[in-house]
Amino acid sequence: MIEVEGLTKRYGDKLAVDDLTFTVRPGVVTGFLGPNGAGKSTTMRLILGLDRPTAGTARVNGKAYSEHPAPLGEVGALLEARAVHTSRSAYNHLRAMALTHGIPKWRVDEVIDLVGLGEVARKRAGAFSLGMGQRLGIAAALLGDPEVVMLDEPVNGLDPEGVRWVREFLRDLAAEGRTVFLSSHLMSEMQLTADHLIVMGRGRLVADVSVHELTDASRSTTVRVRTPDAGHLRQVLAGDGVAVSSQPPDVLEVRGLTSEDIGRRAAAAGVVLFELVPQQVSLEETFMELTRDAVEYHARPSSERIAA
Repeated sequence: MIEVEGLTKRYGDKLAVDDLTFTVRPGVVTGFLGPNGAGKSTTMRLILGLDRPTAGTARVNGKAYSEHPAPLGEVGALLEARAVHTSRSAYNHLRAMALTHGIPKWRVDEVIDLVGLGEVARKRAGAFSLGMGQRLGIAAALLGDPEVVMLDEPVNGLDPEGVRWVREFLRDLAAEGRTVFLSSHLMSEMQLTADHLIVMGRGRLVADVSVHELTDASRSTTVRVRTPDAGHLRQVLAGDGVAVSSQPPDVLEVRGLTSEDIGRRAAAAGVVLFELVPQQVSLEETFMELTRDAVEYHARPSSERIAA
C-alpha cells in the first residue's frame, strides 16, 4: 500500500506538489494521470525518497521507503528506463543490482525471460531501442519480487504486442494482491488497464475515483438525430427539460430525452428518421474537462495558427 498525506514540495517559488493526500491500495491497478507539469513524476520521486518533501509524508507498506531494510523487496519502480550503465549488457545490469541487494542469480534469469529479453540479454544496454529499454526497466522493477510496483509511463516506446503484455501483466500482479501504481498520458490505455484513477493538476489532487465512476460521469444524454423533417421533429420534441439544437439543416442534437423517447415520438408523429445515435463523451474528453484549468501550456488551435 502507498499512503500519501499532506505531501508538499516546493522548488524555490514553484510549488510542484501542493498538500497532496491519497492512498493506493493493493489488489487493483491504480492509474496516475495529469497534464505535463502536474507533479506526477515529482510525487513518485517523493514516494521513493529521491526528493525530500517540504511538508507531509509518503509511506510504502507503513514505512518511509528509506526505512525498509530490503527496499527492492517492498517496492519496484521504473521512473527512467534509460537510467542504466550503457556499456553493460542487460544481464550484467540486472546482475549488479541483484548482487547489491542479496537477490539470487536465478531471479535475474527469471525476470529477463519474463519481460522477453532473453535473446538480447547479453547485448549492450546502450544500444537498446526505446521499447527494449522499457522492458529492461520493468525487469529491474520486478527484480526483488516486490509487493508494490510503481511505473512511470511503462508502455512508452513499446509495440502493440508489448503494450498488451504490460497491460495483462500489471492486471495479473494486482490479482495476486500486489499494489500497482502507474502513470500514463494515454487515457485509452488507462481505460483498458486501470481500476482506479488518481488525477493531478498543478500539484493538487483533482480526482480520486474508480474508472467505473468516471465512465458513468462521462456519459452524455445528447442524442444525434438526422431527419428530412427537422423542423417538424423539433416541434414534436419541445417540452420542459428538453433542449434541441440544429447542426446541418437535417441534423438535431437533443438533450433531455433518450433515443427511445425520441424514436417513439417521431413514430407517433409520422416523422422519418435516417439516424438516431446516442452520443457519449469519451474518457479522454472527461479527463480534459477535469484538468482544463490545470494545464500549464495551451497550444493555439490550428485554425488560428493558419489564419495568423
